[in-house]
Amino acid sequence: MADRYGADILAHNPHRKPRSTEVPIEIGMVVEDAQSGFVGAVVHVEYGRMRLEDRNGRTKPFPIGPGYLIDGKPVILTAPRKAGPAAPTRTASGSVAVAGARAKVALASRIYVEGRHDAELVEQVWGDDLRIEGVVVEYLGGIDDLAAIVDDFRPGPGRRLGVLVDHLVAGSKEARIAAQVMQTVRDGPGGEHTLVVGHPFIDIWQAVKPARLGLQTWPTIPRSQDWKHGICAALGWPHRDQADIAAAWQRIRGRVRDWTDLEPELIGRVEELIDFVTQPAS
Repeated sequence: MADRYGADILAHNPHRKPRSTEVPIEIGMVVEDAQSGFVGAVVHVEYGRMRLEDRNGRTKPFPIGPGYLIDGKPVILTAPRKAGPAAPTRTASGSVAVAGARAKVALASRIYVEGRHDAELVEQVWGDDLRIEGVVVEYLGGIDDLAAIVDDFRPGPGRRLGVLVDHLVAGSKEARIAAQVMQTVRDGPGGEHTLVVGHPFIDIWQAVKPARLGLQTWPTIPRSQDWKHGICAALGWPHRDQADIAAAWQRIRGRVRDWTDLEPELIGRVEELIDFVTQPAS
């Protein structure tokens, strides 16, 4: 008489139910609810529940977990796999991202900006590009001594200097200083290796689009009042000391995602300076 179980009674037991396997749920996966027999594709997953849609377009909600069949086999549905962060295809400045690129050895050329906040914003948006190009950005703490700073730098072939100036508008102190510097270097050997440009904003804060802070425009501050303190006061932010001002700047800078959150008057000048200082020595 044949032994239908074979040599091992547990190996081919026809009464033993197959074990369920865990399967991460995916949109489009066809699933059968073992209890009701409802068969449908997964069309939505959220908060431990899913929604199945059958061939007639009917949908029903179900909890994620055991009690389902896929291709007739019992499964325990689990939360979807979390995809790893995708590598950015663009840098914050809008340039094509170069995966795995290493920073280039710094050039002798430099870009100078007026203050720490200027340097931080330029690094935040253009940092990836600057490292690939080997460009270092330094801040001056003001441009009152710009002529002497340029003279000390001694621009020349392979050692270019670009300077970004705040509030470079007709009649401003900054415009007069920039014009004097450019006139001086124009008459000297470093003239073609020096470029001073600027944006029209009173402070780099203004180069951030006001909409990023929920504003239509930046508040107008009287000339008799310190501009940054005035801005903080107008927005209802603390402004008692420098720590408050620093916190306000971090709040503003934290709203900047990429170059699209900046005004074009700043974007154009920074791009111009990067192009200028990275030109090959002639």
